[in-house]
Amino acid sequence: MVRVRTRRWLVEEVTEGRQPCESARVRLACADDDAQGQELEVFWSYELDRAILDDEPWENLAERGFDSPEYFAAFLNTLRWSCTTATDPSLFQAPFRAGITLDAYQMEPLRKALRLPRVNLFIADDTGLGKTIEAGLIARELLLRRKAKTIVVAAPPSVLEQWKAEMEERFGLVFQILDRHYVATMRRERGFGVNPWRTHSRFLVSHRLLADPAYADPMREWLGTMSPGSLLILDEAHHAAPSHGGRYGIESKFTRAIRDLCYRFEHRLFLSATPHNGHSNSFSTLLELLDPHRFTRGVKVRGKRDLDAVMIRRLKEDIREIQGGFPKRDVRPDVRNVERVGDHRPELVAAYDGVHKDRGGEPGGRRSAEPGPVRRVDIPGRISAG
Repeated sequence: MVRVRTRRWLVEEVTEGRQPCESARVRLACADDDAQGQELEVFWSYELDRAILDDEPWENLAERGFDSPEYFAAFLNTLRWSCTTATDPSLFQAPFRAGITLDAYQMEPLRKALRLPRVNLFIADDTGLGKTIEAGLIARELLLRRKAKTIVVAAPPSVLEQWKAEMEERFGLVFQILDRHYVATMRRERGFGVNPWRTHSRFLVSHRLLADPAYADPMREWLGTMSPGSLLILDEAHHAAPSHGGRYGIESKFTRAIRDLCYRFEHRLFLSATPHNGHSNSFSTLLELLDPHRFTRGVKVRGKRDLDAVMIRRLKEDIREIQGGFPKRDVRPDVRNVERVGDHRPELVAAYDGVHKDRGGEPGGRRSAEPGPVRRVDIPGRISAG
């Protein structure tokens, strides 16, 4: 084991120089977790921080003797159980390794994801049902089954720290937040030409940075055409849907960035409590980003049958009927406000109609494109309103 360029490497081959003044050529394999197996060939004498590590002597191996048969049998059965569940989609490992009490409904996305050849799943559960926990279970299970090696979570900037804390505390997954500070740190430690996406295997990044070429271009170089064993988790995925209801919708800069990047991931997991913005073409465009083989933008999604394979949608009312646990909201209108302005109701209606006509519209009709001048209306006994 040697240390070169701030990393630990395993020496695979040493080729001595032909001349005494020539440096030996050493072929190395990286032993660090974020670049395990990566190969490097260097001239040993020219590396400034070269060092041979002797803090892990192999001669101490098995110096304490062999394990007892019972202890070794328990270890062997554990390995055998892990290998069995890696091939059986009906047996889970992640729930038993999560530091959290799970509800039964939170297991359904995991069950559905493992039955897909590639995890292209849209979790559209209601707010408060634990979409982050469900995504963490899927990510942890894919790592345990060796189906995923790298994970990128794209989320709004305000929830990046929350994602980092929950993934580490509940699932033991350490994520790095890729931002300007992290890029500067990696360039200072490993050189200006380093690709920051190659310095770790699990990242958290904000939506805004994915549309920035300074961060997106190195990510494309890291992923290539399609990176096997890669997982993209897109939180608040409705931000990637076009906001216009035209035939194909007017794609935003973020939508185009996601379209270019998401197909480079083998597995894609979208999270949103509001997946549909009221425009069917916009919804079909969002589903095309998730699974282009099933959906096409401009083609309306026909019904629930088309969505069952890739989407999970549960409301709190549905969970309450099955297992309870969520309080029922009772919304009642406050009639006192209506009674308070009852004496001035004709004046309020007349003032509204007058302002609406000045703006070029008709009462109950649509507003014109050009807004008219703002009138100041005085209502007896009330504060003047503009």
